[in-house]
Amino acid sequence: MASCALPLCLLFTIFTLSTVFPANCMRSWGKHTVLLNQLIRRDHALEPQMVKPGVKRESEGAIFLELKKLRHWNQKGQNRALEFDAARVLFLQNILRENGGQGTLVDSLKETRIPLTSGRKLDSLNYVVRIGIGKQEMNVLVDTGSDLTWVQCSPCSNCYQQMDSLYSPSSSYIPIPCNSSSCGSLQISAGCASAAAGTCSYDVSYGDGSSTHGDIATDTLTLGTDTIGDFIFGCGHNNRGLFGGAAGLLGLGRGSPSLTFQAFNRYNGVFSYCLPSSQETTGSLVLGDPSSTSGYNSTAFIYASMIQDPQVPTYYLLNLTGVSVGGVYISAPSSSTLGTASSGRTLIDSGTVITRLGPSLYKAVRDEFVKQAIGLPPASSFSILDTCFNLSGFAAVNIPTLQFHLSSSHGAPGGDVQVTVDSSGILYVVNNDASQACLALASLQSESEYQIIGNYQQQNLRIIYDVKESKVGFAPETCR
Repeated sequence: MASCALPLCLLFTIFTLSTVFPANCMRSWGKHTVLLNQLIRRDHALEPQMVKPGVKRESEGAIFLELKKLRHWNQKGQNRALEFDAARVLFLQNILRENGGQGTLVDSLKETRIPLTSGRKLDSLNYVVRIGIGKQEMNVLVDTGSDLTWVQCSPCSNCYQQMDSLYSPSSSYIPIPCNSSSCGSLQISAGCASAAAGTCSYDVSYGDGSSTHGDIATDTLTLGTDTIGDFIFGCGHNNRGLFGGAAGLLGLGRGSPSLTFQAFNRYNGVFSYCLPSSQETTGSLVLGDPSSTSGYNSTAFIYASMIQDPQVPTYYLLNLTGVSVGGVYISAPSSSTLGTASSGRTLIDSGTVITRLGPSLYKAVRDEFVKQAIGLPPASSFSILDTCFNLSGFAAVNIPTLQFHLSSSHGAPGGDVQVTVDSSGILYVVNNDASQACLALASLQSESEYQIIGNYQQQNLRIIYDVKESKVGFAPETCR
């Protein structure tokens, strides 16, 4: 694919709101300008605001970013969170390397919409929805890389601190017997915890060292105004790790016993979300027919094909064919070049924060990004991020845009679809005065590992997962 004649750039500013941009500067950067101010992110400092209607620009496009001092900044906490993000990625790679019951199903196709927010207020870099189990409501993390929905339960022998009260089994709570067919069919089942208990148990570990252990049971799940009876979930009595103040996880993977699987007939195997870029904004999780989500934005969806891999049924796999940096296309190395079957295979995962690319592709993307980020002095690395810039003393700098190229589900011209990363997902601000920022991408350890598109690069996009049609759709949306 030929590169663009004029590189697309972002204009990254550290001005106050009263700053006036010269007219000739505005014209030179383009007609599709987006003004980004009040930049207090969910965990860093980039929140988009659209330019006022009627403002015209003449060239290809520019995005203006303003940095403000961050509130409640904990640099050590951010560093630790990214280190655990690296551990999750390692865990996912191990599962992919080693592996290469359905609740109450109803016939009517429905849609339900649930507010989705940043987990920063709960000390998490992931995203949160509020659900009901039985008669209680609680905040849980949304995870497309997990199947089991679980919450911390009373009595609890080892529970971390959470914002809501522990789930307390009520009359609608029904434990699943360990000798039942339902227990044996669950991929996460550990069978009988003890002969005396007679209850189906589970034991799940996550890549960041977190874990949950408890009983498998059924109860009524409430999602907004919708309810699902006899929903299979985990009642966790022994839990530890980086779940912040959330009560547990909502499993949106592809396998049993995920919500996607259990409610397949109700929602037709379809859900979508928009991840907000700020803790002050609210996105949404929508379960149901993809045609009904088109009202949330005015841009048509583009669809990438899911890769089917029965050895790893939980994960949503796509084929990444390349990355564009400022309009310059960089092709992903082929399997024949790398000598590995995993080339191009890429997880899209709401539970991983930072996108991971194969070493050779990452190096090419990083080098092109640095080449186009003209005049920015380098800064020391931060945690897993090795390409950082010292922005001290700068009034304005320009940085390239970013696009992921994915194999199309319907044979689009050129053989792929281009997903543009929102401006909020390109740089990761690492200190409270915004004097240092890093390219929000990281390298995998080897070419044989699966690439991952993390939630940081999914912000301000409506992303539709359509399991029935085996495709994932993308459209820009300002989450609200």
